[in-house]
Amino acid sequence: MHSLQAEPPVDGAATDVRIGYVGGGSQGWALTLINDLAQCEDVSGTVALYDVNHEGAVENAELANDVMDRPDVPGDWTFEAHRDMDDALAGADFVVCSTQDPPEETFVHDIDVPQEYGIYQTVADTVGPGGVFRSLRSIPQYREIAATVREQCPDAWVVNYTNPMTVCTRALYEEYPDINAIGLCHEVTHVQHMLADVAERHIDAAEDVSGSEIAVNVKGINHFTWIDEARWRGHDVYQYLDEELERHRPLPGFESGELADESYWSNHDQVAFDLYDRFGVFAAAGDRHLAEFVPWYLEVDTPAEVERWGIRLTPSSARRSDGEAPAKMDKFRDEDGEFHLSESGEEVVDIVRALLGIEPTKTHVNYPNRGQCPDLPDGAVVETNALITGDDISPITAGTLPRQVRSMVTRAIHNQETLIEAGFAGDLDLAFQAFLNEPLVTVQRDEAQDLFADLVAIERDYLDAYDVEDASVLDDYELDREAVLAD
Repeated sequence: MHSLQAEPPVDGAATDVRIGYVGGGSQGWALTLINDLAQCEDVSGTVALYDVNHEGAVENAELANDVMDRPDVPGDWTFEAHRDMDDALAGADFVVCSTQDPPEETFVHDIDVPQEYGIYQTVADTVGPGGVFRSLRSIPQYREIAATVREQCPDAWVVNYTNPMTVCTRALYEEYPDINAIGLCHEVTHVQHMLADVAERHIDAAEDVSGSEIAVNVKGINHFTWIDEARWRGHDVYQYLDEELERHRPLPGFESGELADESYWSNHDQVAFDLYDRFGVFAAAGDRHLAEFVPWYLEVDTPAEVERWGIRLTPSSARRSDGEAPAKMDKFRDEDGEFHLSESGEEVVDIVRALLGIEPTKTHVNYPNRGQCPDLPDGAVVETNALITGDDISPITAGTLPRQVRSMVTRAIHNQETLIEAGFAGDLDLAFQAFLNEPLVTVQRDEAQDLFADLVAIERDYLDAYDVEDASVLDDYELDREAVLAD
């Protein structure tokens, strides 16, 4: 058991809770936290925002304090912006991580450069070439976060929202084995909403079913998570998936280019139901993520062909704040520009309340495998349900996966573990072994080496933690970043 500094009083309220926020200049998760804390009546305290973009943290602190001063807001929190991460995390009871560093330009390269080699990615933040390089950039950052937690708030609970979720959370534990950290992702939540619709279609008593009412058995790794049970108030919802599969046929069910006018974030569950059809267990993540863990959905000659599966490639322009990226603050602004409160669906405040002993909660978390997935490697970060109560997080045993699904999941785990080892050793040759083993890297080995070297050259400014000069994978390659970009 781990002691928190802010114990709830007898009346159930907790005061003087301190939350340190790494990535506090965020225009996404930080605003969601402001929204949720503003509506939290039984916990109060201070949120210390830290961001490499200090101006962003200052703006968020000013916005949050203005929101808290409103008479219609029950929350009682003070927000501060800090220039130094040590100061922000000093004495924290909880630490939230939602980082996007280094700059977004690297995300653009992660998408565009592999496409020049005929490798298409729908997200590029977890696996594939983009996932590998995002991992290599993230590991040193998360080592620093873990080291700061060890020095400034060793008993704090750390909640990570950053992708690649598994690698970032795993890096926290590798740097500081005694850390108390979990990763949160809403992909399973989206599937619960889909299953709520299934319940409403098939169960007579089911009307206006909420996704939170659907109990699912979760197993696997982030963005490649699987469920084999789904229940609503004692009713078996999972049994109706065969009928739902027929509703989704044919698979694939779209024409190439048919989704040209739809959002880049479109999801029609075609990939999830196809995997269910092939393997007999339902993949509980969005199709855009699922497609990147297997080679066959994205093995296409033109980007438009991907749309046959009801998904679109995310172009690099959609990842730039000066391009087509969505304005995340808009969802909290009304027509007059005022910050309005809404139901976010996120769970970090519920988890804070549970760990403070106010109200227990059960949800899915990313957490080191200590038997909850008995057929997956011990210590790997896996995603399963967990009971969060008092001052403890207890993962719930999820059972085993079908052999062929386990094979795919284990491959991803071994690649992630290899990247952790490479990141801590600064070894690009080891990282290239994981790169070669990625299902999306379907090009010839020498082309894969050229692609890897191209990305190293372009992103070299963000790979200071690695031994670039002595990496044999880069032998005979001219590490001229400008020349590669010019080509």
